[in-house]
Amino acid sequence: MEKKIEKIVGAPANALDKTVEYSEKVVKRTGVRRAKKFWHNLGPGLTTGASDDDPSGIATYSQAGASYGFQFLWMAPFTFPLMSLVQEMCARIGLVTGRGLAANIRIHFPKWVLYLCTALLFFANTLNIGADIGAMARSTQLVLPGINFATLVFGFAFVSLGLQIFVSYEKYARYLKWLALVLLSYILSALSVNLDFKELLRNAVIPTFEFTKDQIIIVAAILGTTISPYLFFWQTSQEVEENILKGQTSVKLRREAVTDDEIKSMRLDVVSGMFLSNLVMFFIIAAAASTLFANGITSIQTVEEAASALRPIAGDQAFLLFMLGVVGTGMLAIPVLAGSASYAMSESFGWKFGLYKKLKEANAFYGIIIISTFLGVALNFVGINPLKALILAAVVNGLVAPVILVLILLLSSNRKIMGARSNHRVAKIFGWGITIIMALVGAATIYYTLDSMV
Repeated sequence: MEKKIEKIVGAPANALDKTVEYSEKVVKRTGVRRAKKFWHNLGPGLTTGASDDDPSGIATYSQAGASYGFQFLWMAPFTFPLMSLVQEMCARIGLVTGRGLAANIRIHFPKWVLYLCTALLFFANTLNIGADIGAMARSTQLVLPGINFATLVFGFAFVSLGLQIFVSYEKYARYLKWLALVLLSYILSALSVNLDFKELLRNAVIPTFEFTKDQIIIVAAILGTTISPYLFFWQTSQEVEENILKGQTSVKLRREAVTDDEIKSMRLDVVSGMFLSNLVMFFIIAAAASTLFANGITSIQTVEEAASALRPIAGDQAFLLFMLGVVGTGMLAIPVLAGSASYAMSESFGWKFGLYKKLKEANAFYGIIIISTFLGVALNFVGINPLKALILAAVVNGLVAPVILVLILLLSSNRKIMGARSNHRVAKIFGWGITIIMALVGAATIYYTLDSMV
């Protein structure tokens, strides 16, 4: 046999084996290098997408799966391109103008518009921070019931603030990227259940929706926790901050330094982050539908019930896995929530800002982060159910988002501001489309809420 091989290839058989073995090693090393390069190039987009699946998002998706089974799986593929489009616009604004979103609003719109957006963002983010910290504390009590709720709430607040204030942004961003991997536990949980893949696929591609109060509110919550105002400001500011770390310390330098390759790299980063976010959303809904809905648990009232969706993969350790997921995504999201509000406030009033600065260099910037975090902490002691607070936070984000989306579309479509990198016609059509959809869903949510109060 070896002689036949030698005749065909003109080389000893053992030499051929070594060549094949060497080629396999080269291919493997090349694949690893490419994967490392891809991971290294991921930055604000991945962090932004991962922080979108915060405890508020987990609660909203779990409730959607528990209440309606697979019915709302279509929301994941539906929102993915829209979410990617909006975040790409925000990132592009940051790269092309060299300024954050609030700074651009301050320059190109009346002051009352800027102050309204900043106030709405601060309110929505503070509510979201409070809900996230409360959920982190309650989920930790599932594993460590002996620790007092208040101790956990203040503990998570201080740890989060410590990381933001005393750890350099470069290191912190690296940690945030690895925390994003915590979200994979939800995908594994869903795949551990005997899923009906035909039904899964049908609900993923064929939208179904009933115009009832409950379904309108859950859609508003899903839209609010995927296309969230805090992500708009964070994404824009982080693109600016990444370039500041490269030495582009002035607006002029940042505007002149932007290249087509940088825009392409940003788009890959954004799409990767949004894909991760929506993939996790899809499987959280699927997992909750396959475990909770299938067993008659159609309304999640406690963190214990939410955690049970992970039982197929974790068994008796479901509470532990749930805690790691909630705490991991919470630690990822709280800095984004507090930071985006602080970027907006600082840019609005012309304060020094940036996570790359030390506390003494940007007192006001870090002061807003501290105030927003502790106002969120205070909300945990007014007697609101943690899970209801999480979904309420998502709904509020859904109501605020259309207001800011209008400004994003006007900025990113303006050729005087963006030059040749302004929005193309397709981007405008889809951008205004999601804005109108979110505005209509928000208006319907307000109508049904007021009607139920009468």
